[in-house]
Amino acid sequence: MENLFEIAERCLFDGDIAAKLNHTRRAKQLCDAGALAFDDTGRVRAMADTVFPARPILAMPRDMPRRRLDSDAGKAAFFHALAHIEFVAIYLAWDMVYRFRGLPADFYRDWLAVAAEEAEHFAMIREHMRRYSVDYGDLPAHRGLWTHAEDTVGDVLARLAVVPRCMEARGLDVTPGMIAKLQALGDVPGVAVLARIYQDEIGHVERGSYWFKRLSAERGLNPEQHYQTLLLTHYQGKPKGPFNREVRIIAGFSDHEIDWLEERLHE
Repeated sequence: MENLFEIAERCLFDGDIAAKLNHTRRAKQLCDAGALAFDDTGRVRAMADTVFPARPILAMPRDMPRRRLDSDAGKAAFFHALAHIEFVAIYLAWDMVYRFRGLPADFYRDWLAVAAEEAEHFAMIREHMRRYSVDYGDLPAHRGLWTHAEDTVGDVLARLAVVPRCMEARGLDVTPGMIAKLQALGDVPGVAVLARIYQDEIGHVERGSYWFKRLSAERGLNPEQHYQTLLLTHYQGKPKGPFNREVRIIAGFSDHEIDWLEERLHE
């Protein structure tokens, strides 16, 4: 029987894109079939050893191509940036599985399911990009996403607070506006891709909320207070708004948490 943590190690420490997608899909299939072992292998490699593909070139935000949607070049840049977000999200989900041991089996099942959905998102966006004669790696990409994992390497609660409950939750705020812009441009396939991602991301953030609250409570911590503490400690700058309150509540946020985020915008 194959071992989940060994597959996670292959996904994190090999930069081959096709192999990573195949390993991720196969791990989910094995898990669904009850043919995947969750025994801790005792081996956890350093995050600094994580291997990304040689391309795309990672750039600072000021050096990124413009992503206006009123030209094919702009659409290509937009979807390439989105593909990079989803590709790094595969790593983020696998690292959640790999790095934090001794947790319930359902924790690992949930984040494996997230990794599999992120892999599907990446493949969908990559296929859509080819309409504009661009493949993943042809354009530079933002270098900042992985730093949120590096900054929370030693604390599963910090990782849950910053990645699904901050960075990924931001997608719940901005994606409806992106969908509206693509609808106005008549990009029906692009709208379908974003709509699928949006629905799945609600579930990802909800799983982040669930596990953050559960593990906080098990450690005798007040989840709402500890969320605030972790964001103030690990997130540089103020959270970005406006916040999609209705959908964030579906994804496990409380009104009090959203009120606090909104207050932070005006401090």
